[in-house]
Amino acid sequence: YTIGGGVTAPIAINQPLPLYTEEARKARIVGIVLLQAVIRRDGTVDSFKVVRGLGYGLDESAINTIATKWRFKPGTLSGRPVDVLANIEVTFRLY
Repeated sequence: YTIGGGVTAPIAINQPLPLYTEEARKARIVGIVLLQAVIRRDGTVDSFKVVRGLGYGLDESAINTIATKWRFKPGTLSGRPVDVLANIEVTFRLY
């Protein structure tokens, strides 16, 4: 499903920041990785597609962190949890 038409958006309940790669830190890369993924009815995330990446290993870092550590309250249709295709933005900043 996609968000809209009775399908509610999933809500992130745990979303730790992905790690910066040493290569990206040295190159001082900052910006947003935009991913498209399926948020499953159990709150896990899979089936990733990079819509806009940064390279330097940051795309892979974002995907790995989201797949293993992020959890969502699933999207619903008529009150029942459903799998939802969603865009996920991950911002990388150097401090």
